[in-house]
Amino acid sequence: MSNSFDLDSNPHRRLNILTGEWVLVSPHRTKRPWHGKVEDLAADNRPEYDPKCYLCPGNDRADGDVNPDYKESFVFKNDFSALLEDTPADSLNDDDLLVAKNERGICKVISFSPKHNLTLPELTVSEITAVVNLWQKEYNSLSENEWIKYIQIFENKGEIMGCSNPHPHGQIWSQSEVPMEIVKETERQKNYYAVHRASMLSAYLKLELKKNERVVFENEHFAVLVPFWAVWPYETMIISKRHVNSIKFFNMAEKQALAEAIKALTTKYDNLFETSFPYSAGMHQAPVNDGDHPEWHWHMHFYPPLLRSATVKKFMVGYEMLANPQRDITPEFAANRLKELATEHYKTTKP
Repeated sequence: MSNSFDLDSNPHRRLNILTGEWVLVSPHRTKRPWHGKVEDLAADNRPEYDPKCYLCPGNDRADGDVNPDYKESFVFKNDFSALLEDTPADSLNDDDLLVAKNERGICKVISFSPKHNLTLPELTVSEITAVVNLWQKEYNSLSENEWIKYIQIFENKGEIMGCSNPHPHGQIWSQSEVPMEIVKETERQKNYYAVHRASMLSAYLKLELKKNERVVFENEHFAVLVPFWAVWPYETMIISKRHVNSIKFFNMAEKQALAEAIKALTTKYDNLFETSFPYSAGMHQAPVNDGDHPEWHWHMHFYPPLLRSATVKKFMVGYEMLANPQRDITPEFAANRLKELATEHYKTTKP
């Protein structure tokens, strides 16, 4: 494909350099009429405190514990953990056809704020910095368990992303095996590092900042961009400008800058359709207790489903389940829309 090939109007494939997988881009389909599913908008009128919420300060949780009267972010072991620390060591292999093995883990919940009605973009940079500090503290603490090999920090925001409680919160799952997405990203970064003796994402970020076609926000320590290979309509990545392989190595200035980047991005998301913008987001970083990983470069993915409006989302079905992902609007179009949006939340500008 030549450098003059028009990516804005011709169907084409793009390579995800982190996974080795391809995404089909079909920009000529953006005028396709929509008569399909329209989502119901969740009411955005939550109280500051809900006496029935198991995440609000002072309330009872499902296991009978009582939350402290916390003032910033608060973390506790998940009452309904997907992984258990005391899972017995065992496995199954029936003729290499039926294969299973045990998986141990520790799962935690992090409440971002004591206030039931404030999502990340509605918190101050200082309040989000407290969340980042707690992410780092929990990462460091969990990694002291030598049997833990990976720590996944993530958030599901919004009902349509399967969020089970409207109180703004995230999760931290640590486990005894490295999950598949991280296996893929490790292999690709390791292969690049073996040839170039440099971080793949450092080189990629340098190119993106030079081209400035998909950059949404930038500060001294982080850049927010729509990746060249984005699958979801308004998918983004936050990439650290300094090559570090995990949140463990962020200094105070970087933690504050990450909080600023998260607030700017999530505010732009909310401003796009003037709604509390749903997404799944999470950090990708090096496996732990697994030797050195100089190839790894910390980054954070945001996968939002909304496509045309606050009520029309993208579905991953049909071809995308059976072949490979596909998108209509180009990453460049998405980046331009996000870039031009204000970093002041729409709720604060409305009379």
